[in-house]
Amino acid sequence: MHSVWRLLVLLGLLALPSALHKPHQPGLAKTHTDSKSALARIIAQGLMKHNTEGRIQNIHLLDSLNASGKMAPGMVGWLIGSMSLHHHQEGSANITNAQLDYGGIRMSFHKEWFTANISLGFDIDLRLPFNNHIIKTHERMNLSVEFWLEKDEFGRRDLVIGKCHVEPRSVHTTFLTEAIPPKVNPFLRNFRDNLEKVIPHLIESQVCPLIDEILRQLDVKLLKSLMEQDIAHKLNQL
Repeated sequence: MHSVWRLLVLLGLLALPSALHKPHQPGLAKTHTDSKSALARIIAQGLMKHNTEGRIQNIHLLDSLNASGKMAPGMVGWLIGSMSLHHHQEGSANITNAQLDYGGIRMSFHKEWFTANISLGFDIDLRLPFNNHIIKTHERMNLSVEFWLEKDEFGRRDLVIGKCHVEPRSVHTTFLTEAIPPKVNPFLRNFRDNLEKVIPHLIESQVCPLIDEILRQLDVKLLKSLMEQDIAHKLNQL
């Protein structure tokens, strides 16, 4: 009975594409449900339900950078002496304007092996503690997750969720602030290099558990049905 109820709920989501266009969530404006697969729409709906963009914006970026050991203590200690960032309350690094490109969720599969690719981006407002200057950067990256149906010894299929990760080569940092003091440039290069090492793990820690939860709500029979719908949709487009 529980499986039937889940099936009805998920099918109901598919019948309500307008739910993907709520105006208070900026990332949803890019969604094009007519061209998206049913499975991609379910993943998008699940990520919206869990407020994934809000979770990304709540990441404590400075604490994570310092705890990683990839930055010098206090992050800017090498630039302003031995002073820790924690002693300068005006220094901060906040993630803003997080947007998952829900319209950019792409599904690919071979037989019963699936790969979902999700593009996302956000800004970082970096307030330097020594001059209160704000440097804004924009981060872009792609997250990939693999899952497949695997037969047991009795021929029954089970859903197996594999690797979920941010593709390292997809991580790009762009500085949006043009008027940057020359003396700050060495610090910003250091910040960018270390940020691109740490940020994939931070994004994975927020998004991958949500995708895992969404996928595990799918009944195997429903997953097969969605796969068949996607195949039929692609054949109709040929």
